[in-house]
Amino acid sequence: MLKESRVPNLVRLGVFLGIMTLAGSAVIILDNFIWLLIGIVLAVVLSFGVQTVAQWEQVVVLRFGKFKRLLKPGLAFLLPFADSVIERVDQRIRVTTFVAEQTLTKDTVPVDVDAVLFWLVYDVKKAVLEVSDYQQAVSWAAQTTLREVIGSTMLSELLSNRRKLDLELLEAIDIKTEPWGVTVQSVELRDIVIPQILQDAMSREAQAERERRARVLLSLAEVDIAQQLVAAAASYEDNPIALKLRSLSILSEGVKNKGSVIVVPSDAIHQVAIAGAVTGGKKGLELAEEAFRELKAK
Repeated sequence: MLKESRVPNLVRLGVFLGIMTLAGSAVIILDNFIWLLIGIVLAVVLSFGVQTVAQWEQVVVLRFGKFKRLLKPGLAFLLPFADSVIERVDQRIRVTTFVAEQTLTKDTVPVDVDAVLFWLVYDVKKAVLEVSDYQQAVSWAAQTTLREVIGSTMLSELLSNRRKLDLELLEAIDIKTEPWGVTVQSVELRDIVIPQILQDAMSREAQAERERRARVLLSLAEVDIAQQLVAAAASYEDNPIALKLRSLSILSEGVKNKGSVIVVPSDAIHQVAIAGAVTGGKKGLELAEEAFRELKAK
C-alpha cells in the first residue's frame, strides 16, 4: 500500500512520462526536435499542476495570494504559476490531550486533571484563513476552559459527577471553537489527582463513616432482639409450665454438645415430672424420668 504523501508525486510522474512519450513519438514521426522542447515544457507545467486529494481531506488553493477554491477528494488541476496550495486539511476526527496542573477547585483544593478532546474541522476555509494555527488554538482553548470549570466546581462534585463536567466542558469549548470552523464531538476526563494528604484524610473519613453505619445497624439489631425477648417474656408470664419446658429444651440442647458440663438444680427432676404429668399424663411422666436418668448418667 502506497503512503498518502507519495500519491501526488506518482501522479505527476505519470503525467510527465506520458507527455514525454508523446513528444518523443512526435519527434520520430515528424523528424523535428522542436516537439521535444514543447513536450518538455508541457510535461513540466502540467505535472506540477496536477493535484490528488484524499477522501478525508480538502485542499485550500490561492490564486495570486487570494482565496480561489477548495479542492474536493479526487484528481484536480491547478493553473501553473498562478495557483498555490497553502494547506491540506484532514477532516477526520482528531484527538487532543490537555491537562490542568495544580488548579484550585472552588473549595481551594489543588488538583491535577487530565482530559482528552475529540474534534474535527467542519469548515476548512474558516480554519485555514481566519486562524493562524487552528490546532494550537483548539488545544489552548480546551486547557483554559478546563481550568475555568475546575475553579467553579467543588472537589466532591469533581470526583463524583464526571459526566456532568464532560458535558459542561463540551459546551464551553465548542462555543469558543465554532467561529474557527471547528466542532467538538466529545470531551472526557481521564484522571483526577488530589494531594496524598487529602487522599489519606478522605480514606479515614470513609472508614469512620463505615464504622458509624455498622454500629447503627448493630444497635438497631439489639433493639429488635430486645423487643422480641419482651414479647417472648409476655407469652411465658401466664404459663409457667411452658417456661419450664422451654428451660428444659435449652438444657437438652446444651447436653448435645460433646464435652459440655451442665449444672442441673436439685429440684429439676421434680419440675420435669410435674411438667410431664401435666402435658402427657403418666406416659409423659415416665418419659421425663427416663430423660433425666440419661442426663444424670452423662
